[in-house]
Parts: sequence; structure tokens; C-alpha cells
Amino acid sequence: MESILFKEFTLQNGTKIKNRFFKGAMSEALANVHLQPTESIYRLYETFAKGGTGIVVTGNVMIDSKALGEPRNVVVENEEILPFLEKWAERGTINNTQLWMQLNHPGKQAFKDVVNEAVAPSAIPFPGASSRFFHHPREITPTEIVDLIHRFGNSAKLAQKAGFTGVQIHGAHGYLISQFLSPSHNQRNDEWGRDIDGRMKFLIEVYREIRSQTGPLFPISVKLNSADFMKAGFSEEEAIYVAGQLEKEGVDLLEISGGSIANLATPGKDVKASTNVREAYFLDFAEKLRKTVDMPLSVTGGFRTKKGMESAVHSNATDFVGLARPLAVYPDLPNLIEENILQEIILTHKKLGIKSIDNQLPLDSMWYTQQLDRLGRGKQVRPNHPVWISFLQALLKNGKEVFQQRRAK
Repeated sequence: MESILFKEFTLQNGTKIKNRFFKGAMSEALANVHLQPTESIYRLYETFAKGGTGIVVTGNVMIDSKALGEPRNVVVENEEILPFLEKWAERGTINNTQLWMQLNHPGKQAFKDVVNEAVAPSAIPFPGASSRFFHHPREITPTEIVDLIHRFGNSAKLAQKAGFTGVQIHGAHGYLISQFLSPSHNQRNDEWGRDIDGRMKFLIEVYREIRSQTGPLFPISVKLNSADFMKAGFSEEEAIYVAGQLEKEGVDLLEISGGSIANLATPGKDVKASTNVREAYFLDFAEKLRKTVDMPLSVTGGFRTKKGMESAVHSNATDFVGLARPLAVYPDLPNLIEENILQEIILTHKKLGIKSIDNQLPLDSMWYTQQLDRLGRGKQVRPNHPVWISFLQALLKNGKEVFQQRRAK
């Protein structure tokens, strides 16, 4: 009997997804100096498409060249980039693959050496040790907010024109939309702040603008935190409320995640017993969400076995199995599962055993980014690549910049 993981799913707008595998965004950092896609990106996404995943979401694409999340982000803001996007879309949609561009603005979560200034809902810096990596942000003006909303819509229209089959709005992980949603970051007293209705207004208006520029049949997904794991931050109750409003607006699919760059769910660290049993980090939240919304869901983070994936879909906790790091090591994982070649993925938390370095460096992100780079160069991944060699390679390539944090998703 065919696994439920390979059962077709049809979105409300009629878009057919060939299976239940959903590649969550991972940072590629493979753009050229002009912030355009490269052959490495084309090859990487062709590899994912050939690997059998139904929906492939790109790493975050920025809507403004003055607001990069990290070095070598792709930026989509005018038609000059269309020839590059067309090549990306052509290679990434083979094998009946849905290729969705993730659109993002970093807000204050932009490293000092890649932007001249940072904006945020309120002029509040990141707390604790993370603050040293980022500018003290200034409060974004209402005029600038409206401009960014139009930029999101324009970038989505360009993605559609180039042949991408959908987009995802990045509303999680501490970036600008996530900052607007969180009361710990957004302390405005105008229409863009105060209560949850005001704090989610930016996200809602971004969605409406994208919908108006792309039409009713173009899939639009939102990546939303279940919570941002900060004191007095965006809560589960608020996330459920926002999800309900997104469903009413007509969002086609919601991807559930959590945390921020300073506090992401990390494999092997602080994992609840229920998560170990069910694998995925946010399934418990997804089940709560199912009681109030009926929109298609993808839960990303933690899946490691075919059995766990099937169980999550069978139980109706999620419609799609969100995978990120497993696909950096096994880009053809859906094919391997379908052919009964692989039933379980074993990924370890990357550390050197030197406390001062392990606590300061995002060794996991560094290691997986290097695997993506290898795939982009047409090379095989190295599942057993030693972490200490990965660290030395990053140090030789990037110097002291290696001690900056990198986003995981």
C-alpha cells in the first residue's frame, strides 16, 4: 500500500502538490556580488527538485537591497533580475516540483557588516549577547511601512512572472514581520502596534498586497512562529489568533516554526520528552491549532523517520512534513523513502567540545551551509564531515566573520 507521504494534496485554489514533503527554507548565501542568483543556486534547486520533494521553499530572498539579512542574499526588487530568476525557476520546477520563493525583510536582525542601518517596529535592540552583532535599530516610519508592503507585492509579482509557482511570506524567526507581531519588539502606539490586531496589521497588509499583485490562483504561504520563546513575547494564544485571521484572508498554507535567531529550536538541545517520541518540535501546537483552523499546515523541524512522518500526517496534525537540514544531507530523501532505501535519518548536534567556541558559534548552521555549497558545486555531500574541519574551512574562508551568528532557517 502506498505511503500517505506520497498521496497528492490539492490546495483550495486548485494547485496540486504531488506529495507531502515540504522543504523548509535554509540559508544558501550563494548569490553573487550583485545579489543575483548563480549557477550554484540553479544546480542546488535542480538537485532538490530531482530528489522528489513536493514543495521546495527557497532560502530567504530579500525585498530591498539596503536590507540584507546576511551576506550574499538574493534580492528581488526590479525587472533586471528576471533572466536570473527565470533560470532558477526553470531548474527548480522540473519533476513536477512546486518552487516557492520565500520573501523577507530582516528588520533589526541584520548583521552590522552587511547593512548601514537597521529599522524595527520600535527602537529596541536585541537583548543580551546577540545585540553585539546588530545595529541599534531606529523606529520605522508609517511611510516606510507602506513602501515595504508594496515591495513585498512587487517581489512576489516578479517571482510569479519568472515562473516560480508560489511564494512564502517569512513571518517567523525574529525577522521584521515577526518583530511586528511580538509585543517585546513592537511597542508602537499607532495602527501598527498596541494590541495583537495592530501588531499583525503589517503581515495582513503584506499578504493582501501580494494577493492583489499575483491574483487568486497563485499560492501564498506564511511561515509563522508558534511562539518566539521570549519573555512577554509572541505567545501561542496570539499565534492561534493570527493563524485564524490568515485563514479568513485566504492564505493557502501555513508553515509552523518557532523562535528567533537568538533562540531557535535546535536539534539535541532542550527537547521535550513528547517531542522525542513524536519527533517534530511543533506537533503539539499544530494539534491545538487544528481545533480552530482548517487551513493546510506544514510542521517543520525534528522529523527523522518515515514512521514519524507518516504518523504526523495520519493523525491530521499536519498535511505536510517540513524538512530542512535532512535535505541538506539527503537532497533525494523523498526518493530514498519511496524506494525503501532509507527509513531513518541520523543527524547529530555539531560541536567541537570546546565550550567557549560551542557556545559562541552556530556550528550547526555553518556545517549545513557548507553541505548546501557542495551540492551547489555539483559535489556529493559529506554526512560524516568532521566538525573541526568545517570550522577551520569557515575560518579560512571568512576570517573573524565566522564568529557572527548565522540563521538556521
